[in-house]
Amino acid sequence: MPVVVVANPKGGVGKSTLSTQIAGYFASQNHSVMLGDADRQQSSKLWLSLRPDQARPIRNWELGDDGIAKPPKGTTHVVLDTPAGLHGKRLKEILKRAHKVVVPLQPSVFDIFATQDFLNELADSAQAAKIEIGIVGMRVDERTRAAEQLRTFVEATGLSVLGYVRDTQNYVQLAAHGLTVFDLPPERLARDLVQWQPICRWLDQ
Repeated sequence: MPVVVVANPKGGVGKSTLSTQIAGYFASQNHSVMLGDADRQQSSKLWLSLRPDQARPIRNWELGDDGIAKPPKGTTHVVLDTPAGLHGKRLKEILKRAHKVVVPLQPSVFDIFATQDFLNELADSAQAAKIEIGIVGMRVDERTRAAEQLRTFVEATGLSVLGYVRDTQNYVQLAAHGLTVFDLPPERLARDLVQWQPICRWLDQ
């Protein structure tokens, strides 16, 4: 059962947006999906409460007091939204259940340098646990100089940019209704879905 952890110690980088979209993608493939929320703000859990009954089901993963409760039987895919400041023992505990870690990263010098130490810690932990790590550029146009700076930084870490999620109100508007880009007809969000293709391929590997 794949467990995808979405993590970055910096707040406001798009962890909940990415977590809900990944869960929505798995649901669109008719998987039995659970979405857990380890963040105090509980943004992903709120999003689940807004999800309409007619949308493909995504269940809430109650994590328990230790934050690493085992998903119930019958679940095929799990996504975990994590809090800002995740590091040390808490990070290691969460990684015990992870198969893949997705790191959302915005192309600003402040976000990049704030994430550097976390990526180093994550790589050290993941290497022993054989966890795959991927980075997703958030709120970025991949044709810009900022995107090139992001790629240069990521390549220096030995990782790669899986893809980009552009800066658009589509995600804000969909989130307000508990939906994702995978819940609407493809022709309505064609540009966003094209951006998601390489990320989805990595998730399916």
